[in-house]
Amino acid sequence: MENLQQFIQRSPSSYQAAETIVNQLKVKGFKLLDEREAWTLKPGKSYYIIRNMSSVIAFRLGLDKLSDSGFMITGAHTDSPSLKLKSEGGNWKEGSARLSTEVYGAPILSSWLDRELSIAGVVTVRKDGIWSRILFNHKKPVAIVPNLAIHINREVNKAFEYNKQDHLQAVLGISKSKEDPLRTLVSRQLDIESGDLGEMDLFLYDPGAGSFLGDEYFVSPRIDNLAMCHSILSAITSSMVSAATQVAVFYDNEEVGSLTYQGANSSFLSEILERIVYSNKENTREDYFRAKAASFLISADGAHAVHPNFSDKHDPDYSPKLNKGPVIKLNAAFKYATSSETALVFQGLCEDLSIPFQKFIGRSDMPSGSTIGAISAANLGIRTVDVGNPMWAMHSIRETYGMRDHKLMNDVLTHYYNKGISRNE
Repeated sequence: MENLQQFIQRSPSSYQAAETIVNQLKVKGFKLLDEREAWTLKPGKSYYIIRNMSSVIAFRLGLDKLSDSGFMITGAHTDSPSLKLKSEGGNWKEGSARLSTEVYGAPILSSWLDRELSIAGVVTVRKDGIWSRILFNHKKPVAIVPNLAIHINREVNKAFEYNKQDHLQAVLGISKSKEDPLRTLVSRQLDIESGDLGEMDLFLYDPGAGSFLGDEYFVSPRIDNLAMCHSILSAITSSMVSAATQVAVFYDNEEVGSLTYQGANSSFLSEILERIVYSNKENTREDYFRAKAASFLISADGAHAVHPNFSDKHDPDYSPKLNKGPVIKLNAAFKYATSSETALVFQGLCEDLSIPFQKFIGRSDMPSGSTIGAISAANLGIRTVDVGNPMWAMHSIRETYGMRDHKLMNDVLTHYYNKGISRNE
């Protein structure tokens, strides 16, 4: 679990998460590919591709013909709900520097107030007349979104709704300046002139490290969905070369619908799979379609554990518990991609290792969440199962996770890569 704690600590935004993933891939011998270049791939060798500095696809080419063995794919997302900073609009009011924010995804807003926050993401800088994007992470607490005292806001513990425009501006802990406070902070941190700082893609985040509660629970920022990214990364870097081609996908922008250049609802994965097939000059388009038909995808994202204080929010027959094993997620409207066929495949992987598993279906009178699974299954035409480890307070700034579940998910995903899926499954 300490490895997961460190992985999350190094990944304050999707950009740093991608960097953390890439650094571990490099250590394990994965080679960088450029989408703009022609590829020469060798069976048994490992590669990765980066898009937008925030999405990564890694793969290890299998030993068998792709049209026969297909792709063994896992997928997760690198982004988490947060408050995104507007590059312009910072101001000074009542003696304090304020930063304008907009809500990214669907965070539990109240959990973001009165927290020491830092800033991370990507900024554009000019050096020697050339603009380029670089990672930015302030690391130290530098901002806060303060609550209004209860004496002035008597409704705060009732049904008070925070106005996203007016109530969620962050106060920045810097001294008075004539310039925009955010640009002042970033340019000072980078030791550049403010005129050499261009557009910024920055997020507030909780810089505190995850904490262990006894030997049961792990409480941390960004468990959704960095925990599943870590499990997938651990699996593909520790698995052996197999007959099938092993693929790990780490998408950005799931929390805002995935409809981006680097998201699950883009051409990213389909183009990479097609290029892998056609890297062998003997393969035809028919081989590409056959490879997809022989493939399988495990979409891994957080699952809702039954809350002991709100057990009525779950269907009593589908109430996953922390530390009781991975969860297979199902939904009648296919917000999750799981079918009876694909659920059985994942169940079989768990049973191979005597790993307990659970199932989740939401209450019939409550709408379901969604994942990259259904999007990927529809876009690719590949059989998909949606799974995840149970957690409490999903989308809070601090989420709670079962410590034993993480190893179980790592084990079953590694087994999946090593075993593959037979044509009869």
